[in-house]
Amino acid sequence: MSAVSTAPGRPSPGAPAARSAGSPPGRPRGRARRLSPSVLFALPALAVYLLVIIYPSLSGALFAFTDWSGLGEERSFVGLDNIRRVFTNPQSAGALRNAVLLAVFIVVVQNLVGLLLALGVHRMIKSRFVLRAVFFAPAVVSPVIIAFLWKYLFNPAPTAGINAVLGLVGLDGLQQNWLGDPSVALWAIGATVVWQYAGYSMVIFLAAMEGIPAELEEAAALDGAGLVARFRNVTLPLIAPAITINVMLSTIGGLKLFDQVFAITNGGPGYATEVPSTLIYKEAFVYGRYGYSTAIALVLALLVAAVALVQLRILRSREVAG
Repeated sequence: MSAVSTAPGRPSPGAPAARSAGSPPGRPRGRARRLSPSVLFALPALAVYLLVIIYPSLSGALFAFTDWSGLGEERSFVGLDNIRRVFTNPQSAGALRNAVLLAVFIVVVQNLVGLLLALGVHRMIKSRFVLRAVFFAPAVVSPVIIAFLWKYLFNPAPTAGINAVLGLVGLDGLQQNWLGDPSVALWAIGATVVWQYAGYSMVIFLAAMEGIPAELEEAAALDGAGLVARFRNVTLPLIAPAITINVMLSTIGGLKLFDQVFAITNGGPGYATEVPSTLIYKEAFVYGRYGYSTAIALVLALLVAAVALVQLRILRSREVAG
């Protein structure tokens, strides 16, 4: 009987194949091996987000190119007519202009006030914790409640609201019809938004300031830098990420503003305070022009995305440079 010779290191015929090196028992192979536990846990949330947010948004955007009235299945493809109408119709073009003006006003004033509040409560004063809570409190209240509160304060009567306060301090010449004057109503809404969310911006700025090492400011003070110089050369560059966050949030919020405008003026007087969000509501649920309202929503979404991306690129480059 002949013996079967095997080369050294080679398994004999019929013997089970040896496990390859580097693959411990029990470890999954292929694509399942490359998925980390964090990805697996995120998959259900991602699936829900795609199903509830992304899919309805993309499918709904198709109605922007139709004349659908919202009733029945009858609709015709109109191409870019609705998009063209958004920019040529005086009402929708004016709404876009109002949104841009409101966003610029809110970004500048809200962040400036928030920064000043953060600088004030960052100092070692006894009441700083109480003041932080007081300034932040309006941000957690419903925007509709805030809107109705300020709608009362904007009462045109000389003995009510802001006009009454102006009369008490001898500034009767500044009394006016805040919401009835087309040249003032838009800025009155902007002031309402700033009053509510300046404390929110303050908290973000304050969090960044709390992370600045005290040694840096002390070293700058020992070098003879004054208060303004220390703020410009030490504090401001180190809170650049907080500036990016606040500017982005206030810009997006200003462009898609709805609650305050709808509750205070509903776009009036006339179309002086009309913004895209209120116009979308009216075109869809009042006039039944769902295709046109979807076109306005699509233009607004693209505008917000474009502005946000440009801002992010500019502000992030400033952070690197700082």
